[in-house]
Amino acid sequence: MAEPGEFGRTVRASLQHQGMTIRGAARALSYDHAYLSRVLAGKQDPSPQLVEGLDRLLNAGGELVDMAARLAADGAARISHALANPSRIDARAVEALSDILAAQRRLDDIVGPTPMIGPTEAQMDSVKGLLRAARGPHRDALIEVVAESVQFAGWLYASTRQDALAVRRLDEAADLADEANSGTLAAQACNFRGYIARQQGNPRGMVRWFSAAYHTPGAHPAQRMGDAAQVAQGLGELGEMDQARRLLDEAMALEDAAKDQPPGTAYWLTPSFQRLNLGLAHLGLKEYDLAADHIRSGLQGLPADHQGAEWAKEHQAALARAEAHR
Repeated sequence: MAEPGEFGRTVRASLQHQGMTIRGAARALSYDHAYLSRVLAGKQDPSPQLVEGLDRLLNAGGELVDMAARLAADGAARISHALANPSRIDARAVEALSDILAAQRRLDDIVGPTPMIGPTEAQMDSVKGLLRAARGPHRDALIEVVAESVQFAGWLYASTRQDALAVRRLDEAADLADEANSGTLAAQACNFRGYIARQQGNPRGMVRWFSAAYHTPGAHPAQRMGDAAQVAQGLGELGEMDQARRLLDEAMALEDAAKDQPPGTAYWLTPSFQRLNLGLAHLGLKEYDLAADHIRSGLQGLPADHQGAEWAKEHQAALARAEAHR
């Protein structure tokens, strides 16, 4: 949960993923082991210097600093009050929960999905419990946070090829998105099901799920552009070339509208990322020159932390495949 212990859970999971003990981290940072243990157990607030040191040690790109700042003072107090009094949750507490989830999602891009699963599941369970007891005018906003939290857990499982767990979470996320009346979250849950199908080498499943995302009412144009391109990829791999080109044309028709700021729940859908989607579509159509050009340009245009993200390996492999057939 996005409470003071959340920082410690995230750091402990990241240390474990990198094969480092708390004692080893304390020694590397020249801190007392007992002090670091208390901080990571949520029993003592970390100093700014410790947070910055842990961020550097774990190559977190400033995201641990951001998370600690969001949990400091007012945010942590509001979240603790909401946990103790769920029926009186207020807008600032919901905002604090959303901010911590956003920091977790950015950490996934930097440290990878595996160390984020435990902290994300802990947060998800707590916000789901909070939702069950919540009352009042801010409950609807809380539903969106819960839906995104469950969806993010589904993404982490999909990223680590724990497909059954991913599907279970994404189905739950889709139901919560409908309860929240959020077309963007509902479309994203379907999109992640399409991603799973692609990892499984199942082009028919890709067409089914990316089509569902593309046609979800309320989806953002940036989502719909990417979904249409990925439908085209699946159709191309099935040999349905005419239909694939039609969907690719539909994706390109959304290009101008897709340049608007993407929704925060799909923050990665920048014009550079769309080049990756277009490249995969051309790869499905066996248009290798175009595929390579789009994917290379897309990778080069990503932020530095995204270029090293676990999910980017798929696109790097797709680029190598396209170049091998040129």
